[in-house]
Amino acid sequence: MSHRPLCTRGKRAVLTVVVAAALVAGCDDLEPGGSSAGSGPDAAAGRAVSPLTNSDGTKPGLAALTTEADKADARKLIEELTTKGRGPKTGYDRDEFGYAWMDTADGVPLARNGCDTRNDLLKLHGRNVQFRASSDCVLVSMDLYDPYTGKDIAWKKAKAAEVQIDHVVPLSYSWQMGAARWPESKREQLANDVLNLLPVEGRANSAKRDSGPAAWLPPNKKIRCSYAVRFAQVALKYDLAVTTADKATMLEQCQD
Repeated sequence: MSHRPLCTRGKRAVLTVVVAAALVAGCDDLEPGGSSAGSGPDAAAGRAVSPLTNSDGTKPGLAALTTEADKADARKLIEELTTKGRGPKTGYDRDEFGYAWMDTADGVPLARNGCDTRNDLLKLHGRNVQFRASSDCVLVSMDLYDPYTGKDIAWKKAKAAEVQIDHVVPLSYSWQMGAARWPESKREQLANDVLNLLPVEGRANSAKRDSGPAAWLPPNKKIRCSYAVRFAQVALKYDLAVTTADKATMLEQCQD
C-alpha cells in the first residue's frame, strides 16, 4: 500500500489549505481505505478500465468503449467466437463448479491469498473500503460504481444482497455450452476467475439470471459493447462457444 501524502493530516484549522494543496499535487485519496468517492458517470473515473486493456480482469471496473477504433477491435475479438446451439441443462448444479467463492481454485488470479473470491472482488472494484475489525479480507462497507446500471452504490455488509457478484458468462450457460464435459478443476476456475466476475447491483444480477447477451444486456446502454467484449474474452479463454443469436447481439452492441 502506498503512503498517503498530507491529504489526511493536519488540524481542522488548516484542512481547507491541505485539501487545496492535495488537489494541486494530484492527491485524490481523501477517504480512509480507498480512493475518492464520486457519483453518476464520473464515479468510474480512474476506477474503470477498458476490457480491451484488461484481458485478465485484474484491473477494476468496466469502462465504456466509445471510439471507432476500440469498437473495431471489439468486433474483431467477438468475431473469433465459435457458435453452436445451447444444450440441455440436465445435470447442472452450482456445486459442479465447486463451493461458492472458494479460494483454492488454482490457475486463476488471486487464488490462495487467504481471502475468498467474493471479498477479493469487492476489494478490487470498491472504493473507500472498510474491513471488519482485525481483518484485511472481510469488507463491511464500500462505495461501488456499478457499470451495469451506471449507479453509485454505498454498500454495507448488513445489506449484503444489494451488491452481488455476477458471472459474466453464467455457470449454467457454460454448462449448456460444454462445461458439463470439463474436469471439475476447470469449472472451478471459471467460477472463480476475476475475468468472469463483476460486483454489480443485486437487482440487475437477479434479472440477468443465466441469460446470454441475446436475452439480457446491462440496462446501462453505454456499457453494452464492453460487456460483450468481456463475455467474449471469457468464452475465448475457456474455449466456449456461444449461440448464433448471442454472437449477433454482441456484434451489434459494438457497431459504430
